[in-house]
Amino acid sequence: MTVKEVYKDYQKYMDKEITIKGWIRNHRKQKEFGFIDFSDGTCFKHIQVVYENQLKDFEKIQKMHVGSSIEVTGKVVKSQGKQDFEISASEVIMVGDCPEDYPIQPKRHTREFLREQAYLRPRTNLFQAVFRIRSVAAFAIHEYFQKNNYLYVHTPLITTADCEGSDQMFKITTLDLNHLEKDKEKKVDMSNDLFGKLAYITGSGQLHGETFALAFNKIYTFGPTFRTENSNTKTHANEFWMIEPEMAFCDLEELMNVEEEMLKYVIKYVLDNCPDEIDFCDGFVETGLKEKLTKLISSKFTRITHKEVIDILKNSKQKWEFEPSYEDDIAKEHEKYITEYFNGPVFITDWPKDIKAWYMKVNADNKTVAAVDLEVPGAGELMGGSQREEDYNTLQARAKELGVDTEAIEWYMNLRKFGGCVHSGFGMGFERLIMYLTGIENIRDVIPYPRTPGNCDY
Repeated sequence: MTVKEVYKDYQKYMDKEITIKGWIRNHRKQKEFGFIDFSDGTCFKHIQVVYENQLKDFEKIQKMHVGSSIEVTGKVVKSQGKQDFEISASEVIMVGDCPEDYPIQPKRHTREFLREQAYLRPRTNLFQAVFRIRSVAAFAIHEYFQKNNYLYVHTPLITTADCEGSDQMFKITTLDLNHLEKDKEKKVDMSNDLFGKLAYITGSGQLHGETFALAFNKIYTFGPTFRTENSNTKTHANEFWMIEPEMAFCDLEELMNVEEEMLKYVIKYVLDNCPDEIDFCDGFVETGLKEKLTKLISSKFTRITHKEVIDILKNSKQKWEFEPSYEDDIAKEHEKYITEYFNGPVFITDWPKDIKAWYMKVNADNKTVAAVDLEVPGAGELMGGSQREEDYNTLQARAKELGVDTEAIEWYMNLRKFGGCVHSGFGMGFERLIMYLTGIENIRDVIPYPRTPGNCDY
């Protein structure tokens, strides 16, 4: 029997004996009886176990420590406290003891401390909520795409393609790093490596995803990606998960339709299936979280160009730390202002081509690209996507203009030769979504074991 099963219909088990197995989250001992706050991890709620001194092992039970794993047999009875029910124990068996210096005691711990105990922090209420929401959100993403006839593609984690051309990808090798052979140009000779050439751990599944979109029409990837960016902000990590759909016969307008529909679907699914976890986060992490999420589901997503955004910012009479520019990206303060200005999510389109990736379709003005970022209240940028350039010669010229070496991705360029079409796609960092869903401000607290500069523990 699990705690989740009991809560699903506790009236069904009233006055019946059940056996549950789990862990002691708290233990309050009195002279003639005791209370155990019991959790088995199957749902966010706990069960109160009450035991009395008439039990033959009463003294043994009183010595059981917080963190110990136990097996409890007893009757489901109406609670004399605030709970709907509790377990009146007839037997409590120790399964695995826990010492008194167990780090996760029943008190408020800082998140910094819990990061140092990453292997134990899933036992706390906060991380029980966060990682169950993460699990449910992942399922919702798959369900949305599967219901809408997308093919799930496992793009490679080992690749020779640098998608962004930013040189922020981890290189992999089997060569002896202490004895590297170099060629005449004093470069490491990669011909002796396992793949015979320089290879990376992927920073994006996009390029490979496009090849499948031009065969299956609509696809999505959902998996880990890696970047070498040496950034210690609250929103960056070197290992994270990405959702990347790619769609054939899809322009920028239709792409935004998909982004909006998917986000609303996932948020509604989490609200419907994680009510206890959302309530907890609303009460202890971000006040107003539930209202924020509920409002987004019914919000109209504004669509506005980058130029129009800069016009609004410049005419706002605000004092900016970073002055808005028609040629540059927008800052966090700008993202916050623009979502407040429209009182909801905002799609910003038609970005300056010089600050965007080489594969994005250049607009007729030859100054902007058909790219879009989704800004949401309280979090800023949540998704980024674009219409991909579908003309072979135009893409070649654009790559050359930006100094992109296309030799290793000739196969990608050839998609434009062999039955190419208008196509689009976007990427969403999964951890950014979980931060938005939970109100957690630091990406390190929505990843089981965060990988950030200087941190690769566990």
